[in-house]
Amino acid sequence: MGKELDLRLRDEDVLSEIEMTSNLMIAASEHDGPLTQAQVDEILGLRPTA
Repeated sequence: MGKELDLRLRDEDVLSEIEMTSNLMIAASEHDGPLTQAQVDEILGLRPTA
């Protein structure tokens, strides 16, 4: 096939952002309506502020 990927170009921050975006898209596609801010925060792993 083609050349192997150069793992030196791996960007962990970008990969994490892609994973979070994917999780949001999956949750949104499985939900009947818009996600609430609390649901989005939970999916992104944010803790509620007191």
